[in-house]
Amino acid sequence: MNPEPLFTADPLGIPILSLLILLPLVWALLLPFLRENRTVRIVTLVGAALELALSLAMLAALRPEISGMQLVERASWIPSLNVHYLIGIDGIAALFPPLTALLFCGVILASWTSIQSMPRLYFALLLVLEGVTMGVFCALDLVLFFLFWELTLAPIYFLISLWGIGPERRFAATKYTLFMLAGGIPLLFALILLALYHADITGNGLSFDYLTLLAHPLPAPLQTAVFLLLFFGFAVKAPLFPFHTWLPTVLREGPVGLSALLVGLKLGAFGILRFALPLAPTAAREYFWLMAVLGGFGAIYGALVALRQSNLRKMLAFSSVSHVGLVIVGIAAMNIQGVQGAIFQLVNFGVVAGGLMLLTGFLHHRLGSTDLASLGGLARPLPLLTAFFLLLGMASIGLPGTNGFVAELLILIGIFQVSPGVAFIALFGVILSAAYFLGLFQRAFLGPVTQPTVAAALDLRPRELLIAGVMAVLVLAGGLFPSLVQEVTASAANGWVARMTTTGLDSGPSTALREP
Repeated sequence: MNPEPLFTADPLGIPILSLLILLPLVWALLLPFLRENRTVRIVTLVGAALELALSLAMLAALRPEISGMQLVERASWIPSLNVHYLIGIDGIAALFPPLTALLFCGVILASWTSIQSMPRLYFALLLVLEGVTMGVFCALDLVLFFLFWELTLAPIYFLISLWGIGPERRFAATKYTLFMLAGGIPLLFALILLALYHADITGNGLSFDYLTLLAHPLPAPLQTAVFLLLFFGFAVKAPLFPFHTWLPTVLREGPVGLSALLVGLKLGAFGILRFALPLAPTAAREYFWLMAVLGGFGAIYGALVALRQSNLRKMLAFSSVSHVGLVIVGIAAMNIQGVQGAIFQLVNFGVVAGGLMLLTGFLHHRLGSTDLASLGGLARPLPLLTAFFLLLGMASIGLPGTNGFVAELLILIGIFQVSPGVAFIALFGVILSAAYFLGLFQRAFLGPVTQPTVAAALDLRPRELLIAGVMAVLVLAGGLFPSLVQEVTASAANGWVARMTTTGLDSGPSTALREP
């Protein structure tokens, strides 16, 4: 069988991925020149909507039957180091730009009235964060990827420290930044090792081209070093136990819109899937036990701690830790069910976890708190919010008919083929997720109304109803028509699995990733 081509031309005839990255960055420069706060919000939303339309056009241009990179753009950037502006997309990453654009639209709408201080700067930072996040998903040169990765720190730091809702928001911003800088160190060492090895084995100088590096398998000792550096570097951002402690702090102290982005867009887990395993497949197979142990324990630990929480935001933080553990278990399976389940679950994060956090933000905006002591009986004054919260919560625990069920089923089937013991641990984590969500839902939404602020609360406004409605439709669409997701990811996921199962020290790259 002939391998699929590595690069494919852009059928739209435009640099669509560059536009995805640059549009929010350029749009952010317009905001300081606007005078009225309402105009700032409208212009920001228009820019985010254009970004969403552009990302959907990118998805429409993708040919899902091709496993290699598509819509590739390349230009020399730093010739002395052989660094290129190299971006592209495949079926593994293709759903994340539309998901990112949609979630940012939701965050902008959710922040419409809650952000009164310095709205120009707030929305400009959101747009900058959106642009560099798109770069993370599209970059194929490791230096370019690292640049986008580190550029996410500045807007997040200022968003937390300036618009956080907790008294320790500046501490939370500093803690987040220090964690991310610490996680960036092993990533930088890994990409330097990869480039130096390429220069040594080929004699053609350094290379940070991801696709070129895939074509030159590393020797076993170097694979081990690169895999561990990349895995632990990305694990900090995921966050994977035991590197998760920044997340509850940030979700408790930071602005709710940013919290939705942090729980909805799992850049660290994406990095493990995209870079850590394909660049060191032999080491990944050798360290299956490490991924399985950390993933399985993280799934149990996060769920058990979530059971003890008395605050909705902290419950969602530890729920996120638990579900990230489940994703790592799926990736560790290194088979088609496991990896497709992991991708499906990463997409679900944006819809389910991000949606739940936005709904929690609506509660905080109305009541001033998300502590259970301030809640109780929310279903009476807020029936619409309660219904949407329940639907998204059912998706998070894997109720059949929702997108969460499909993802978790694929992950469990994938890991069961490799290790039934790890599969049972992951299944126990899923069962615990039902326990903590249903228990907290009962205490917060059911029963009598005991607080006057709850009794006086107004239900979802049209703007908020639009956000919740879109998320609900996506939850049901993913659960009832999972092929919509799997058809996009199938070919690229098969190529990923082929590389993981056939590439060794002397075997060379798999045909799924080889140039014709």
